[in-house]
This record gives sequence, structure tokens and C-alpha cells, in this order.
Amino acid sequence: MTRVQTVFINILRWFDSEAGSDHIDVSSRSFNIVRVIPFLALHLACFLAFFTGVSAFAAGFAVLFFVVRMFAITGFYHRYFAHKTFKTSRPAQFVFAILGASAAQRGPLWWAAHHRHHHQHSDREQDLHSPHQGGFWWSHMGWFTCDAGFVTDERRIRDWLKFPELRLINRFDALVPAAAALLIFGLGEALAKWAPGLGTNGLQMLVWGFFISTVALFHATVSINSLSHVWGKRRFETSDDSRNNFWLALLTLGEGWHNNHHRWPQSVRQGFRWYEIDMTWYGLWVLSKLGIIWDMNPIPMHIQQETRERDQKRREQS
Repeated sequence: MTRVQTVFINILRWFDSEAGSDHIDVSSRSFNIVRVIPFLALHLACFLAFFTGVSAFAAGFAVLFFVVRMFAITGFYHRYFAHKTFKTSRPAQFVFAILGASAAQRGPLWWAAHHRHHHQHSDREQDLHSPHQGGFWWSHMGWFTCDAGFVTDERRIRDWLKFPELRLINRFDALVPAAAALLIFGLGEALAKWAPGLGTNGLQMLVWGFFISTVALFHATVSINSLSHVWGKRRFETSDDSRNNFWLALLTLGEGWHNNHHRWPQSVRQGFRWYEIDMTWYGLWVLSKLGIIWDMNPIPMHIQQETRERDQKRREQS
């Protein structure tokens, strides 16, 4: 292809992730500037906050939207689509896929495929976002900017391909966050008219409720790729360098118990001890009591026993 054709196809991929799929080098780890322009623009848009100012309502909405979408990513993109640690209905599956897609972290099938690849090759050469292979910044966000990180490997998610609605969300992965941004802007304009005492408007809500919230959510999520493989404690001697980190667990609703997760990824719960706060697990437990999800995979008895033995050994050595 000519350079012009390549640029045109990369622009099409902003809207249709399958555009020009026959002309993409899945082994390329080179920075693709054209394809990541929307990603860069999302970050730059956060600086509009200096123009819009902030209100308590806009800031509160940003935090709430962060938490709701983080739960959709951790509970469903990760623990459901990637690891199938529980079961749910098709309508609930669709709703949480939409919520997860609104985080602008691509579609659920792409997310699950990459995460399954990560577990198979964790911290080895084939692991696209290992800090031990490409360094901190590459593992944090560099991998996201190359063609190797763009394609959905359908061989890894054949179990989900039978759902056309999931394939649609995955293919047009920019559609949901774009719709969310428009709805948030509309909410801000409506509040400016009907509840002026809140001190917000469409642009302010868009900047705080979508741009800033989404960027913060992205970096919190990918901190598990970068920081959770270099910062924290190792309870289990896994084949990778995954680590448990209390602070990252708080930030990501439980994903920071990463060494636990790599020891037994089949468990719906990642905080293996009662004091390991796992907000995603608590939320999923509530959904199970409401009948929205069921058949949650527990922590097996032998893993619980191993956890206690490891903790006892650490106490004896300290």
C-alpha cells in the first residue's frame, strides 16, 4: 500500500476496528501515530478544565463514572469475559459490555483476547505489555500504540464469537464512548438550564465527567500491567513477576492483588484473605444475591491452605 492509503486505513480504524484488517502487520511494535491521535486528543482535552473550571457536581459525577466503569472493566471485561469466573444472562452480559466499552478501552473481545494472551506468556518475550520486556512506559501505554496491540486475536475468544452484539461492540469500539460523551454533554446542558444552582454546564461535564474520568480510568487500569509486575509483595512463586499491592487494589477495586490472581486466575475473588479489600468481589457478590450473576468460582481449599501457609512462613521469617 502507498503511504496515503495506509494513513486513510488508520483513520478508518478510528471508527471501524476491522477496516483494512488484511493489511495490518500484527507483529509490528512500532508507534502508529495516526491510529492513536484520538487517544492523544483525549488526554489533551483534559486541559480544557482550565477553561471550564470545576463544580462539585461535575467532580462528583467524574468520580462516580470512574467507579462504575472500573467495576465494568474489572468485574466483567476481566473476571467475566477474560476468565469466565461466573455466569450471567445475555442481557446482563450486554449491559456490562456497554458499560465497559464506555471506558474507551476497546471492545470486550479485544480486551479478553489480549488478557488471555498475557496470562499464557506473562513477563516473557511474547507478552506485549510486560515491564520486564519493554520497560515501564512501554508496559503502561506504549503497547497500546502499536499495530501488534490493535488486532483482536479471534482464536483466543472463540467462546464469545457466537454473540453478534458483542462482535458489533468490539468492531465499532469508538461508538459507545462517543455516545457516552454526547449524553454527558447533554446532561450538563440540561442541568445548566433546569438546575443552575449546581454551577455546571455541558462543556464542564464533558471535560470532567468524560475526558478526565476516562483518562484517569485508563491509567489506573494499565497500572496493573506496569506497576503490578514491579511494585509490591509476592506471596506465591508464580512463573511471572506479578505482585500484590494494597494501594493499587484500592485504586482498581481489587485488581491490585495481582500475584493472587496469577496464582489462581479462575477465582472470581482476587483478595484471598479477609483483609485484602476487593471491591469488585463485593459488587459481584451483591449482583449474585440479586440473581443477576451466578455460579461464581470460589477460591479452592488447596489455594486457601497454601495462602495461609505462605503467610505463616513470611511471619516466621520476619
